[in-house]
Amino acid sequence: MADFATSTHRAKWIFTPQALKEKYKEANKRAKQALEKYGATRMEVDVDGSFSYAEPKTDAKATADKHSRPKALKTEEEQLLRAFYEFKIQDVCDALTLPHKIQATALIYFKRFYLQWSVMEHHPKNIMLTCIYAACKAEENHVSAEQLGIGIEQDHHMILDNEMLSLGFDLIVYSPYRPLQGFITDMQELGDANEKQPEIMKNFHESAKAEVDRIMRTEAPLLFPPGQLALAALRRSWELHKAIDFERYLKNVHSRQHPAHGISELYLNMNAIDVLINKLETPTSKDVKHIDRKLKSCLDPASHEKSKKRKHRSKEGSSEMLVN
Repeated sequence: MADFATSTHRAKWIFTPQALKEKYKEANKRAKQALEKYGATRMEVDVDGSFSYAEPKTDAKATADKHSRPKALKTEEEQLLRAFYEFKIQDVCDALTLPHKIQATALIYFKRFYLQWSVMEHHPKNIMLTCIYAACKAEENHVSAEQLGIGIEQDHHMILDNEMLSLGFDLIVYSPYRPLQGFITDMQELGDANEKQPEIMKNFHESAKAEVDRIMRTEAPLLFPPGQLALAALRRSWELHKAIDFERYLKNVHSRQHPAHGISELYLNMNAIDVLINKLETPTSKDVKHIDRKLKSCLDPASHEKSKKRKHRSKEGSSEMLVN
């Protein structure tokens, strides 16, 4: 991964845990301030290509009354919603039989996007689709917006409208799948692979890829280099299959790369990646239903008011039935 060492990916998109937390807090704070100031958080693209908060569709009285405004999402709620749509990215890519590289690129685009924006400013359902579309283009596996829209029953114009937003960062990304394949090939060339039982080695590789799939839905790709993500996945797979002497191989790799830091730091990083994987949860539609309702209220206050009126009419109807 010599290219990664001098890449913008490493220079601009690898963070410390604290820096990552601060970025999410800043985006959340800005959206909350917009909700206070404008009564809505939805952003629109202006004619000149700049972005501004959309004019709320509620009446002046409702806009003036702070108590009638929808509640802003907490950072924890934003995190849960991002996690839900990151899983959906993998789900959509699998349904369209897109390569792992495109899936990884789309996930990294999605993660980078929400380091700059709050989900209250741009609904992740829409950004998810644009990230997949942009990843297909970047990886030269072009799928038209029309094809993508038809495949998942979404308006392709929305995908194109959001493309300008998603291209606000570097398109070149480095995922763990390439170094993973490199390490497997290296093991075979060094004779560390179990040549007498090729099926074990195949299962070892497939299991490691599944671990990378899980890693890509954590914050690890924003915290650690892709080579370390791949090694962490291999170690977790090795614990199941014991295909090689992994500890010996790890020391071999480390000594050949002449790193600036000792192997103890590599172990610390792999342990930290393990912690993130073990904490990984896959939210269901039921888990995020309430959060999504709050989000739609922030994006479009008119829907918030309509929802309140429907609930009020429903309560009145129930009261009449009880009386009668």
